[in-house]
Amino acid sequence: MKQIISTVNELVTELSSFLLSLIVLGVAVGILFNDYFGVINGIGSLMTGIGEQGLAGLVALILVVVWYKK
Repeated sequence: MKQIISTVNELVTELSSFLLSLIVLGVAVGILFNDYFGVINGIGSLMTGIGEQGLAGLVALILVVVWYKK
């Protein structure tokens, strides 16, 4: 059972690392080619939504940062 949990944990870690790399690539492509895929606009909308939610948005943002620092 411990090995299964370890394998799933490794899979989730690799998947999140891959998705983070795709986001960075999307931002770079957006800067170079006028935001063709809309990644920068999506990040801006996400930050606007967090800003409008006040304290709940701040807590959610802190949780995301803590999760990525693990």
